[in-house]
Amino acid sequence: MIELPMPKDCITVWNNCLNVIKENIPEQSFKTWFEPIVPLKLEGTVLTIQVPSQFFYEWIEEHYIHLLRKAIDKELGTTGRLEYSIIIDKGNDQSRPYTVNIQTAKVEFDKNAQKSNKINTSAKKKQDILKEYESFFRGIKFNFNYTFDNFVEGDCNRLARSAGYAVAKKPGVTAFNPLMLYGGVGLGKTHLVQAIGNHIRNNQQEKVVVYVSSEKFTNQFIEELKNNNLQKLTNFYLQMDVLIIDDVQFLSGKEKTQEMFFHIFNHLHQQGKQIVMTSDRPPKELQGLQDRLLSRFKWGLTADLQQPDFETRMAIIHRKLQSEGIELNDEIIEYLAHSIDSNIRELEGVIVSLMAQSSLNKLAIDLPLCKQVVQQITQASEKHPDVDVGIDLIQKVVCDYFSISPEILKSKSRKKEIAMARQIAMYFCKEYTNFSLKSIGYHFGGRDHSTVIHAIQNISDLRENDGDMKATVQEISDLLKGNR
Repeated sequence: MIELPMPKDCITVWNNCLNVIKENIPEQSFKTWFEPIVPLKLEGTVLTIQVPSQFFYEWIEEHYIHLLRKAIDKELGTTGRLEYSIIIDKGNDQSRPYTVNIQTAKVEFDKNAQKSNKINTSAKKKQDILKEYESFFRGIKFNFNYTFDNFVEGDCNRLARSAGYAVAKKPGVTAFNPLMLYGGVGLGKTHLVQAIGNHIRNNQQEKVVVYVSSEKFTNQFIEELKNNNLQKLTNFYLQMDVLIIDDVQFLSGKEKTQEMFFHIFNHLHQQGKQIVMTSDRPPKELQGLQDRLLSRFKWGLTADLQQPDFETRMAIIHRKLQSEGIELNDEIIEYLAHSIDSNIRELEGVIVSLMAQSSLNKLAIDLPLCKQVVQQITQASEKHPDVDVGIDLIQKVVCDYFSISPEILKSKSRKKEIAMARQIAMYFCKEYTNFSLKSIGYHFGGRDHSTVIHAIQNISDLRENDGDMKATVQEISDLLKGNR
C-alpha cells in the first residue's frame, strides 16, 4: 500500500519557512520583522500571510524578498507563491479590519527580459485604453510647466513635496496611498499633484495617468448617467494606474457620484494603483461626504500645504524673476515678500502685474511702483469687507490724524504721542488687512512681531476701558472707510 503524503497546513509551512529565515538574519531583525507575521491560509502552492501594515510589507519586500524566495522554494517548490494580507484599517467594535491582498512576484533568473516584457505589455494596454476611451480623455490635460524642479520647497510644504516625489517615483508602491494634500487657495496643491502626474508620464510611459477635477468628474457622471452609459465611465477609471483628483471637497452632497467614486477608489487601491487627491481642508473637516469614503481617505498619508513663510516667499520671488530674466534689488524683493504673505498665487500675480506695468508704461520697477501694485491687488480682511485698505493708507490716515510724518511713525522715537499713534496704526493693520504680525512689524521700521502683539493688545484694552480712545479709534475707522 502506497502512503500518500500528509496535506500541509499554512502554520506548518510558515513555521518551516521561519526556520530557514532565522538561520540567515540577526535575532533582533527576526523578532522585529517576522514574529508579528500571522499565517492565514494555504491554497495549493500559494501561502497567505498577514502583515501589520503597508510599510511592514514594503520593508520585507525590499530587504528580505530573496530570503523569502529561498524559504518558499524549499517548502512549496519553485512554483510556490507568497501572498500578503495587509492590514489597512484595524477596524473597531462595529466594523471588521480592512485588508488588501498582494501576491509577490516569482524571482526569475532573467529579470531584464521579464521587465522588458512587462513594459511592452503595459504599453500596448495603454494604447488600447487610449483608443477605447478616447472621448473621456478629452479635456483632461496636464500643465507641463508644473514640475518638481520649479516647485519651491520650504517648511510650509516640505512634507507634501517629499511625499509627492516619493509617489511619483514609485506610484502605488509606497505607503502613501492614497496621498491626500490639503491647504488653502493658491498654496501649490494643483502644481504639486500635476508635478506627480508629469513625472510619472515622463519616466514611466507605460502607466495610464489621469488628472481630473472633482467638478469635471461630477459632470462626467451626470452626462453618462443621462446617456445610460455609466458603466463605461466606471470602466474607464478602473483602468487607471494613477488617478489624480483635485478638490474632492466639491463631491460634498453628491451621493450618487460619491457612490461611483467609492467603488473606483476601492478597486484601484486593492489593485495597488496610486490615488492622489487634494482638498481645501483635512478629511476630518470635510462635510457632506460618506463616512466610509472619509475613512478611506485616511488610509495613506495626509499632508498639508501652509501659507509660505518669509524665506519661502523670498525664494519664490527670486525664482519667478530669474525665469523672466529680471533683476531687482533686495529692498524691493524684501518689500514684496513682506507685503504679500497670504498665498503663492497672489504673490505671483503681483510680480506679473509689476512686469506688465513696467513694460506697458515704460517704467522702472522701483519701490513706489511696487507699493502701487501691491495696493491694487491685496484684498481686505473678511472681517471688514466694507474697508479695502493697505498698510500704506492706514499709516497715512493715522499720520494725518495725529499731524506727524510717516517717517516719524516708523522711527525709533519713544515719545508717548508717537508711540500711541504707532500702536493705533498697527492695530488697524491687524484689523483691516491680512498681513502677518511679522509683515506688519516690517512696515513699521522693522519691528518684531512681539512689539506688534503688544500694540494690538494695548489698543484693544484701551478701547474697551477708555472713552477717549474708543472715540479716536472710531474716528480713524470712519476716515479709513472714506478713503477706501
